[in-house]
Amino acid sequence: MSSRLAAIAESATLAVDAKAKALQAKGEKVVGFGAGEPDFPTPEHIVEAAVKAARDPKAHRYTPAAGLPQLRDAIAAKTRRDSGFECQSSQVLVTVGGKYAVFVAFAALCDPGDEVICPAPYWTTYPEAIALSGGVPKVIDTTEETEFKVTVEQLERAKTARTKVLLFVSPDNPSGAVYSREETIAIGKWAAKNDVWVVTDEIYEHLTYGGHEFHSMPTLVPEIADRCVIVNGVAKTYAMTGWRVGWMIGPPDVMKAAINFQSHTTSNVSNVAQYAALAAVSGGLDDVVRMRGAFERRGNLMHELLTAIPGVTCMKPQGAFYCFPNFSGLLNRNLSGASAATTLELADLVLERAKVAFVPGEAFGAPRYARFSFALGDDDLREGISRIAALVAG
Repeated sequence: MSSRLAAIAESATLAVDAKAKALQAKGEKVVGFGAGEPDFPTPEHIVEAAVKAARDPKAHRYTPAAGLPQLRDAIAAKTRRDSGFECQSSQVLVTVGGKYAVFVAFAALCDPGDEVICPAPYWTTYPEAIALSGGVPKVIDTTEETEFKVTVEQLERAKTARTKVLLFVSPDNPSGAVYSREETIAIGKWAAKNDVWVVTDEIYEHLTYGGHEFHSMPTLVPEIADRCVIVNGVAKTYAMTGWRVGWMIGPPDVMKAAINFQSHTTSNVSNVAQYAALAAVSGGLDDVVRMRGAFERRGNLMHELLTAIPGVTCMKPQGAFYCFPNFSGLLNRNLSGASAATTLELADLVLERAKVAFVPGEAFGAPRYARFSFALGDDDLREGISRIAALVAG
């Protein structure tokens, strides 16, 4: 086996989900906070579009590797509508999920040894995609005291002669942080001043809560548009994780290389899924508003329940659908006759004793923390957190 593939770490989020499902298959009632996917069904008009496409022989054949022309047009229009960023359909590449868009973005930008500034906590796939592309992740640590946001001063200290790309994610997975307009502008201007590329992941753009708002960096800082790649997809906004449709938007020369790359790797995304995505991005946002309202209520509830556990602190989620509590106060203490020295050990202990699954912070470059998805029903949410509280209480 090649050393490149042997070095890839297993996806921690999928591993936790697999453990939980294995216990469920044995008849255990496991509450799973691990998977980052909406629990809502895909809106019906999107499903109907897919059914119609499945019956159309045109959808049974190869289509352009970059995506259906009408979907690329619709993504460009949706981007103008939702973030104010102007792009041409020729700058859009439709990919097999947002995850593949992330990989293609770094494959298009990184030469061996190029450094990518990667704020932690980070989604588990980012460092792997960077490394597979030949890049070197340059991790910057953040904490709940700074709301898990990186500062321009930290970026300046991390920059070297090999710095090529800054990874920018807002709303953030796993922390739930959302950068303000002012913070986004400051970071964008730093990137422009230092000729650093930006890969901005906007997949949670519609999931912000309270007074927090999503801001697209290339819209606020137009001078970086020629050195910026946007990745996005239908998974989180439209409850379409299993449909596997994402996209990448970037400058024409980068997109030409990215499209050539995809033509030799996956070719076109499933046409049925592309027609479903077309219905999603071309339609209104009524279903999105409804789901966001439910997520905000659940996030507030989870935050309240977590912070009621002695020894646990947690930032109130600003976006996405995750709480990211600090579990330092639960380590190296008696938990119903057992103890854990790390959040990795704590996750196993809680799964074994309380039948509750969560992803330990080590998976996101943030030991002592943990990611809890609140994309699940209220009853399960209450039950899962109460089990952890009971374990802590002894």
